[in-house]
Amino acid sequence: MLLPKRVKYRRVHRGRLTGKAYRGNKVTNGDFGIQATEPAWITSNQIEAARIAMTR
Repeated sequence: MLLPKRVKYRRVHRGRLTGKAYRGNKVTNGDFGIQATEPAWITSNQIEAARIAMTR
């Protein structure tokens, strides 16, 4: 889904998650958006499912 075309390795090294973002969490384009309520990694499949659910 959301994966660069040319990378040496698909898997990324993930660091620690310390908390949720307070800056940069305003919706600039459109009316709806996704905001994490707790620190976690969001996969591309989850982003795509949320995008499809919002467009319906």
